[in-house]
Amino acid sequence: MGEAPSLSFDTRTFHWTDAKSKAITRPQDPYNYLQGFGNEHQSEFIPGALPIGQNSPQICPFGLYAEQVTGTSFAASRSHSMRNFLYRRRPACVHSTYEKIPDNPTIESSFLNPSKDLHSIPSQLSWSPFKIPAKEAAVIDFTKGIHTLGGSGQPNVREGIAYHIFAINSSMKNTAFVNTDGDFLIVAQEGHLDIFTELGHIYLQPSEICVIQQGLRFKVDIVEKHSPSGARGYIIETWGTKWELPELGPLGGFGLANPRDFLFPTADIDTSSSGPWKIVSKQEGRYYAISQDQTPFDVVAWHGNYIPYKYDLTKFVYHNTVSVDHTDPSINTVLTAKSRDLHAPLCDFLVFGPRWDVAQNTFRPPYFHRNCASEFLARIYGLEVAGGRSEVFAPGGASYEAGFTPHGNADQRTIGAMHVDLKPMRVGENQLTFMLESCRSLLFTNWALKDSGVLVAEDIPASTWDTVPDRFGENEEAIKFLKAMNRASTSLVM
Repeated sequence: MGEAPSLSFDTRTFHWTDAKSKAITRPQDPYNYLQGFGNEHQSEFIPGALPIGQNSPQICPFGLYAEQVTGTSFAASRSHSMRNFLYRRRPACVHSTYEKIPDNPTIESSFLNPSKDLHSIPSQLSWSPFKIPAKEAAVIDFTKGIHTLGGSGQPNVREGIAYHIFAINSSMKNTAFVNTDGDFLIVAQEGHLDIFTELGHIYLQPSEICVIQQGLRFKVDIVEKHSPSGARGYIIETWGTKWELPELGPLGGFGLANPRDFLFPTADIDTSSSGPWKIVSKQEGRYYAISQDQTPFDVVAWHGNYIPYKYDLTKFVYHNTVSVDHTDPSINTVLTAKSRDLHAPLCDFLVFGPRWDVAQNTFRPPYFHRNCASEFLARIYGLEVAGGRSEVFAPGGASYEAGFTPHGNADQRTIGAMHVDLKPMRVGENQLTFMLESCRSLLFTNWALKDSGVLVAEDIPASTWDTVPDRFGENEEAIKFLKAMNRASTSLVM
């Protein structure tokens, strides 16, 4: 037996276990984390800063102020209640009055009343890599670099979803951001990000995702050493629902995304900068700002369960068929966001990476299909692929199929799969792709369809499907049967 190959965390094309790491994070990540999805956590930057046995003492340790943040209704069931107590140097209410500031014109939040600025797409869309602004161009930080592709619903009615991309060339200087509309699920695709939240730091790099909940303040900085061209990624914004782990059902107690692999920040305080600070608030997609002399990142201790978190997609535990037939993509769900329809999630976040395919006596690629769900796919890293519907283009781009759009793969490799020797084979090698499945069909923005400048096609050319042969029409036995049926029908008419 030879030695196992030596893999580097700089090579982003592996399952986490291949690296034989004894740490829970990659070497570039300088921070400590708490572990466990759905847990109550607590953290203190200075020992003794957390009150014992109560939440709001008359005088908090070290002269701190107690501040509660609630992410759900006060009367929510215990299993769904989300809230924190923060112990900070000065209360968050110490700030100037709100002022209207220029909006980000490429953010959209209302999809209830279709207009000339929103467009329904009955079939497919695909984009080549979204452009990262050049560093010598205008300064584009996270507040300016968000661009909405499409969505459904509206935050004001607490129901719906929006898909965005972000492309930035600058860190946020003495500026924080707070999304009062909904939760952000951020997918890093290019560049490394240092995200400072009120509850501590999250270091995010390609193949990792993080969730920052509604109402929590944060800032996004580019780690220049690992981001020579800037940073790019995707944002899934949900309104009125929270991301959850999917039920495992017959899989049992483990598999897919395991709760212990979700990482939560530890308390940290900003001592590197002085005021003034600007806090940009997104409300109904509009931007407002307040200013304050103190940093918003002055939380010395906290406890609760309303906490930003991150997850490395290479830790996902895949399951698939070991007998016959392709398995529905839902088997690859990392997180799910429920809708009011108990049988149709608002959004499932799925991942596809390196795994084995061993199905026998079957057509191994996804069969041609029409799903009620809409599908959005994007490649985080890996080889460029082009072909029929359901294919993903180069990393940093995306593709979309509306609900009930007939799709599948029409290239010769797929047709050839009907005749290959069905030996165990690795699929998804050297790539990582995520998919969003939603019960909603999206309305798309002008930016997505025109101003982004990277829309490849609104549909696959009809000529692509000419490569799919009519084998039935060439089958002698079938044609003989049809002729016999035609003769029988003719005699009955006579």
